[in-house]
Amino acid sequence: MAAATVKGDAARGEQLYQQCAACHSLQQNGAGPMHCQLFGRPAGTVPDFEYSQAMRDSGLVWDAQTLDEFLTSPITYVSGTKMGFAGFSDAGDRADVIAYLHQANNDPATCPAS
Repeated sequence: MAAATVKGDAARGEQLYQQCAACHSLQQNGAGPMHCQLFGRPAGTVPDFEYSQAMRDSGLVWDAQTLDEFLTSPITYVSGTKMGFAGFSDAGDRADVIAYLHQANNDPATCPAS
């Protein structure tokens, strides 16, 4: 999935995102960091969230490609991450979740600029 291209069904992605909602939300930190202002953000940099050293040191910058790679298997992609989610093995599921996150991040009502 090219970094500049986000393809997928955002409505289906919103449904799949419910699997993430136990730890994440768009607008506030929980057990996981918030997802607003996600695209273009270096991994491990959300204020007031305690990341693993592995995530802080990962050098990742979140875009469609890095999200696709990470969401395949977070535990193996960033060895030592605190994120316990096994991942989305289906490429279509990942594309849909990324499309939802992209849509939400581009909606000022959902993710206002900080």
